[in-house]
Amino acid sequence: MTTGLLIGLDIGATKILGVAVEPDGRLVAQARTPTPNGGDAVVAAAAGVVDKLRAETGSRPAHAVGVGVPGLVDTARGTLQNAVNLGVNEDWFPLGAALSERIDAAVVVDNDANAAALGVARRTGHDDLAYLSIGTGLAAALVLGGRIRRGLRGAAGEIGHIPIDPAGPRCPCGQVGCLETFASGSAVAAAWPSDQAPPAQALFDAADAGAAAAVLVRDTFAARVADAVRLVALSVDPAAVVLGGGVAHVGERLLVAVRSALTAQAAESPFLTSLDLAGRLSLMPLDTPVAALGAAILGEEGR
Repeated sequence: MTTGLLIGLDIGATKILGVAVEPDGRLVAQARTPTPNGGDAVVAAAAGVVDKLRAETGSRPAHAVGVGVPGLVDTARGTLQNAVNLGVNEDWFPLGAALSERIDAAVVVDNDANAAALGVARRTGHDDLAYLSIGTGLAAALVLGGRIRRGLRGAAGEIGHIPIDPAGPRCPCGQVGCLETFASGSAVAAAWPSDQAPPAQALFDAADAGAAAAVLVRDTFAARVADAVRLVALSVDPAAVVLGGGVAHVGERLLVAVRSALTAQAAESPFLTSLDLAGRLSLMPLDTPVAALGAAILGEEGR
């Protein structure tokens, strides 16, 4: 029987991805299932993924099962609220306790961006980084000195909800003109809707093909992502800033566009030039399910 494996779950709006990994991060097995709607259904589906991993590896988890999930998480209690993409609208749904009961193992729950940041840190060897999750929304996760910085109420890194334009659109958080409304997958979808491909991919494809309107939308979007990079860099001065989330799957093209925007922003500022933000910027490893890997690490370390 295989022993000592770590199990992590990345619960997203469309799928639940589970991994079993060795303590050194080597991937042993994966399992996935579509994400249902509602807390109880999510728990049942997540338990099914754990069962698949156990069956494939012949192993129980060596430590707690780690879970990364969107929404506001109370890590001490393993509870979740405001995960509207999962249909979890009640206050402090007991995800950790409910899943623990179903799989007969301890469960550690954290925000999915925090889990992904840990996964990136393990995969890249960085222990001082800001991870920018550019998905439906925009958030940063901070790994400082090898530890996640969550803040008093778990709001550390919620830079997507910093208002930058009083004339901008209303944000789902209730404020107006938040950075998230300009630098997120939702912002791209609003500015460049597409039925044929993910909007970010369609936008970058059209810009690569020379469509002037697409070039303008791409460059404006990249400039706002660059603003997010500057925000985290000037707040905590991390050694590395890593672009991740669904939009990052357009690949190197996103990295090139945001680096170009950072270079342009620094052109007339010796201060920004001295910080070399473009040089600190990288893309998440696209060959690794970093959020699920990071969730496994959460379970290993019980944090």
